[in-house]
Amino acid sequence: MTVTRLGVSDASRHMLAGVEPLPGEEVTLERALGRVLARDVVSTITLPPWNNASMDGFALRGADVAGASAERPVRLRVVETIAAGRRGTRDVGPGEATRIMTGAPVPPGADSVVRVEDTDGGADPGTVMVRDDRDAGRNVRARGEDIRADSVVLTAGTAIAAAHVGVLSSVGCAAPFVHRRPRVAVLATGDELVPLERFAEVQAGERIVSSNSYSLAAAVEAAGGEPVPLGIAPDDPGALAHCLRRADGCDMVLTSGGVSVGDFDYTRAVVGTLGGELSLWRVRMRPGAPLGFGRLFGVPWLGLPGNPVSALVTFELFARPLLRVLAGHRCPHRPTVQVVLGQNVELAAPLTHYLRAVFAVEEDGRLVATLTGAQSSGMLTSMALADGLLVLPGDRASYAAGTLASAVMLDGDLKGSVRFPG
Repeated sequence: MTVTRLGVSDASRHMLAGVEPLPGEEVTLERALGRVLARDVVSTITLPPWNNASMDGFALRGADVAGASAERPVRLRVVETIAAGRRGTRDVGPGEATRIMTGAPVPPGADSVVRVEDTDGGADPGTVMVRDDRDAGRNVRARGEDIRADSVVLTAGTAIAAAHVGVLSSVGCAAPFVHRRPRVAVLATGDELVPLERFAEVQAGERIVSSNSYSLAAAVEAAGGEPVPLGIAPDDPGALAHCLRRADGCDMVLTSGGVSVGDFDYTRAVVGTLGGELSLWRVRMRPGAPLGFGRLFGVPWLGLPGNPVSALVTFELFARPLLRVLAGHRCPHRPTVQVVLGQNVELAAPLTHYLRAVFAVEEDGRLVATLTGAQSSGMLTSMALADGLLVLPGDRASYAAGTLASAVMLDGDLKGSVRFPG
């Protein structure tokens, strides 16, 4: 059965229902960035492995410098120096200190490290004058305060960022077990489209570049997938079927164009002839209403609109979450934030609009949203300039400047301005 004209949230839930992460594989640590752990990582070691100094200074017994001050410094005998990567050979006894560098093991007997700045630096050979007791009992990183042996340091479902790579290396995990990257077939349709190699035909006014072929492949890669470009299919059912058969073996199929009601919109019908199924058609949104979803070759298929902006907007709202679930992400959706409209906005139809906007951070911390310009679904620059998608329900025809609204963030780095107080 095919459901039609769902709202965006219901359509997304429909698409994600029953989708499971792909199986796991081991990758080298150098290739792990951005991947998602498929199993917990358990440490076999304790970190730090010993009590160590958190800064350069002198390891000592805190009781020996109680009450020390600039006016009443305490003199201690320096028994040795311990560099980072070395171990001391002497215990620290009463009235003694060891010069120590950051990261070096704190010698037995010492319970504190006093900063160099709170001493005379050991100006007299063999002694040090301690001028402050505020560091007594401090500046020591305790053994195991970060990681304990046999503890879970990273859980399954963690998306590996730079800090996680550091943790994995610290516990000796050279080949983390991560979910496989989804292989996503990308096929554009339309007689009017040509690849970049035929740009001369564009210059002659005969064709247009298939920008969807390039932008959707890039979007797949940016979301953590592996794009499988299938090129361009003409507006011919047989040729379209031939192209789509090459998607067999992929984890997800993306097509753009051919899902509306025009005389040459064959994609939905061809998916059926190949044994696929259409379970959803059309979504109550603008741009992007003519959208198809189902299964083809046993994997999710998304028929995106052909207009470049519509294709990217629907990718962000539907294809990207699907891809990220396949890749193992716990939170597949883009974050939503509250913004203030920086201008009046008129809606063209009683549908929820996803308008391309740039955000400026005001002095009070508010995000103010301004449209990137004309909002035609064919104006790809409106998407390229956007920080996010301004979400305006179609139950009203217009929204005034100053109105609070929701927006879907497209990137963490704002293209708009930041106004600092001052």
